[in-house]
Order: sequence, then C-alpha cells, then structure tokens
Amino acid sequence: MQTHTLSTDGAEIVYDVAEAENGSGEHPVLVMIGQPMDASGFRALASYLPDRVVVTYDPRGLGRSTRSDGEVTNTPTTQAEDVHAVIETLGVGPVDLFASSGGAVTALALVAAHPGDVRVLVAHEPPLPGVLPDAVAAERALAAVHETYDTGGFGAGMAAFIGMTSWRGEFTDDYFARPAPDPAMFGMPAGDDGSRDDPLLSEHSSAVTSYRPDIEALAAAPTRIVVAVGEESEGIFTGRASAAVAELLGTEAVVFPSHHGGFAAEDSPYPGKAKEFAQRLREVLDSPAS
Repeated sequence: MQTHTLSTDGAEIVYDVAEAENGSGEHPVLVMIGQPMDASGFRALASYLPDRVVVTYDPRGLGRSTRSDGEVTNTPTTQAEDVHAVIETLGVGPVDLFASSGGAVTALALVAAHPGDVRVLVAHEPPLPGVLPDAVAAERALAAVHETYDTGGFGAGMAAFIGMTSWRGEFTDDYFARPAPDPAMFGMPAGDDGSRDDPLLSEHSSAVTSYRPDIEALAAAPTRIVVAVGEESEGIFTGRASAAVAELLGTEAVVFPSHHGGFAAEDSPYPGKAKEFAQRLREVLDSPAS
C-alpha cells in the first residue's frame, strides 16, 4: 500500500492506494469512502478484493487529513470536491465507488457535480432523514440526539443515537414518549469529559444529514447508481432512507449482508461479514447495466 497526500482547497487529503495482488487489471479502480469513518474502516473489506486496485481516503479534518479552511462542518459538496481531486490526480477514471453512510451522501454529491468520475456507485445506507415520508419527525429525532450530546456528552449522546437508529418504523409519538436510554445499557460511559466535537454526534454532521440529493442530475449522469441496504437494516432509519433514495431514483435498494457497518472485520467492536459483503459488492460491480 502506498500513502499519498494531496493539497485541495483548504485541506491536506491523505489517501491510500493498494495495488491488486492478482488479476490482470481488467477492473476499474475501486474507491471506498466513508463519513465520519476514515480509511481504516475499509481494511477488512479491501482484503477480500485482491483482484482490484483499492483507493481509500480520510475525509478532511478526520483521521490523517487536516483542514485549514477554518470550518468544522462536514459538508458533502466540499468533500465531494476532495474526492474528485483524488480521482483526477489518480488519472484512472471513471472509477467504481463504494460509499457508506455519510460517505454515500458525499458520493451522491460527487456524481451530481462530476458525473464522469464514476462508472458504478454503490451508495450504502445514506443517512438522509429528509427523503423519508416522516421526514419532519425523523429530523426531530436526529435533532434530539444532537441536543442530548450537547447536554450530556458522549455517552448520553451515543446512547440516544443508538436508540434512534435502531427504532423500527416511522418516528411516532411512541418514540418521542420514551425515556432517554441509559448509556450503561450500551456499554457507554456515564461521565462527561466536556468535549463537544464528536464528528458523528455534534452539529458537525448536520450538513450531511440535511443534504438533499439532486435527483435530476443523478438521473442524467452516466453513472450506474446502486443503493445498497444491509439485510439487518430493514425498517430502521438508514434502511428506510436507503429504500426512499432508491425509489426517488426509480430503482430498488439492493440487499447486502449484515448491518450498517456490515463490511467491518468480524473481530471489530461492531463485527460485520466482510467476506460475504465483498462477494456481494463484486457481484454488483460486475453485473451488466440494466
């Protein structure tokens, strides 16, 4: 693996290139992006794709990538320009792109702005409450997570986040009537270290979840867009959002193994099924365009 640093507008972007261990190079380069997860979260998945050149990166201000733009918000359109700069520097486009969570939101912004960059986009569980039929309630539920974090710190905020993202179905009065979950139920610390800059729980992520996909631009792009959803995510927030985005694009979400982080190593804190996930990803990338 080779690590590179690229200067973009207001950031120093660090990205890794893992050359194919076998194969004749017949596959497009595969770029993997997440948010707020950095490149390290894709190591297990990449290890099961030895026939492809795999490129991963750390979003600006996260992991090894620094930012000098004076901002703290993780804005999808800005991050999309960073990914575009990496692809342009590689000089190998159009690439295949696997993007998960907030990275999937960045990827949708990238394809809308630079449709020639990506051959196939697999957008895995984009967290977009605004596309849901209960959008107002979903946005209220997410705002309550931010408020809980602002008030009680990481443990309280993460417990609220888990409670929100594991709720099945629409966010009804029954959801809002529930007492705040106890952090200890999820193994979270009850204390408050005073920090309020967590990229997932703070308002730093608000630009990600408030993003609205440009459906017209996406439909006009030459990119084949596949919205992916974990088999365990049916009915919960990111699963419902995935189905809604796919419907807006005139398709159906494609089921992948495991959960929201289903590509994680089996010995990780949130174990997935990386080998099975990689096989499903290969099938989707290699399938002919419909």
